[in-house]
Amino acid sequence: MRGLVTKSTGSWYLVEGEDGKRVECRIKGKFRTKGIKTTNPVAVGDWVVFELEPDQTSGIITALEPRRNYIIRKSVNLSKQTQIIGANLDQAILVVTLASPPTSLGFIDRFLVTAEAYDIPAILVFNKLDLFSEEGLDILAEYTQLYEKIGYPCYAVSAQQGTNVDLVKDLLQGKTTLVSGHSGVGKSTLINMLEPSAALKTGEISDWSDKGKHTTTFAEMINLSFGGKLIDTPGIRELGVVDIEKGELSHFFPEMRLRMNQCRFHNCRHINEPGCVIIQAVEDGEIEASRYESYLSIYHNQDTRS
Repeated sequence: MRGLVTKSTGSWYLVEGEDGKRVECRIKGKFRTKGIKTTNPVAVGDWVVFELEPDQTSGIITALEPRRNYIIRKSVNLSKQTQIIGANLDQAILVVTLASPPTSLGFIDRFLVTAEAYDIPAILVFNKLDLFSEEGLDILAEYTQLYEKIGYPCYAVSAQQGTNVDLVKDLLQGKTTLVSGHSGVGKSTLINMLEPSAALKTGEISDWSDKGKHTTTFAEMINLSFGGKLIDTPGIRELGVVDIEKGELSHFFPEMRLRMNQCRFHNCRHINEPGCVIIQAVEDGEIEASRYESYLSIYHNQDTRS
């Protein structure tokens, strides 16, 4: 039988068959060894082939259908291993906050690069609008201008008060969307506002660290009553960029991609080479300094391959 993986806890998977029934499944023993280097060979959003066990109440996943795309992150506890956090996506939303807890531009850029690398359209949702001071609104305007200029739609919402949540609902309709972000940014509150039947747990911010407590401990697909599917993921503290060749990194920055092949040297790294149009564009203010700093940070980070 064919089915869609709607929940993953690492040891078992909830699979929704084409008849709409959900079955708890495990992976067939040899499945793990077929050249899949991630900690989870099967992810939420995957289409799989499964068969029922004799008791007819549980099943075994026997095959994984080819993925259209997926989004990947570095495993939390095993630095060299990676984890697929969602597959077969139409888009990815990163929920960010300017305070309590703040989301850094570097984190945003690493997420956007990962989405670009796997050909997934990305959207930024700035939450906790109700907490913004005048200064905060000015910073929000700067960030919005920065990212919309290079092609990433930005929305400002208050999940707590419901402000602009309908705009996000319109984005989700009829699509499979991965929703990600730091713990504590209000992701679960936003999802509950969008789909009250989800009834996700929400948590407070830890006073001592200003970081959110994990309220989602596994990835889960939520069927939206207004049409579409949403994949809720555990909060991400850090995000390492993986499996990107250093020479290809600039392709995943849209503002750099526009200027490809214009440098003096065809193998320009855009770091200190003479005649580099990227460095010139940064100096001229055509490419934001923060984006270029993110490029350098990712380039020199050990997670990218030489």
